[in-house]
Amino acid sequence: MKQSAVLFIFQDWKANSKNPKGRIFVLLFRIANLCSRSRVYFYLGVPYLFFYKAIVQTIFALEVPWNISAGRGLVIYHCVGLIINKGVTIGSNCVLRHCTTIGNKQMADGTMSECPRIGNHVDVGCNACVIGDITIGDNVRIGSGSIVVKSVSANCVIAGNPASVKSFTGSRQSSS
Repeated sequence: MKQSAVLFIFQDWKANSKNPKGRIFVLLFRIANLCSRSRVYFYLGVPYLFFYKAIVQTIFALEVPWNISAGRGLVIYHCVGLIINKGVTIGSNCVLRHCTTIGNKQMADGTMSECPRIGNHVDVGCNACVIGDITIGDNVRIGSGSIVVKSVSANCVIAGNPASVKSFTGSRQSSS
């Protein structure tokens, strides 16, 4: 069943209820993201895409492409210094904090790797760096300042440089 445009745009509203700045950003993002869903929305939304890029990059100081794949319930805390590559995939109910980079990396031969695939209910601490062709499993908590360059299985807490598993957890349903 296709989701209506209004429901699509407001799919993160409740998840950001105590986060007004995040609510504004995610609303702007979802409107722009709607433009990648069909040619009609794209052609009608071209002026908005220029507006989105200018507002997000200058006022919010974020580099979040309008056409990334991000599941519902996305929470962005503090809305500053977040950099996401256009090839990143983010699951549902994920939390991203300030000064975080999620993207590809340059390989030894000079080519660029694929981007990370982040599962559902992943909580990324501030100043984290998640790079390369890796998969982050569901229900993972990534500690602040962690450098994640290898895939991580579900239900764990990782931290450090390079990040390693610090503990295993049960399924998490909410994030702070």
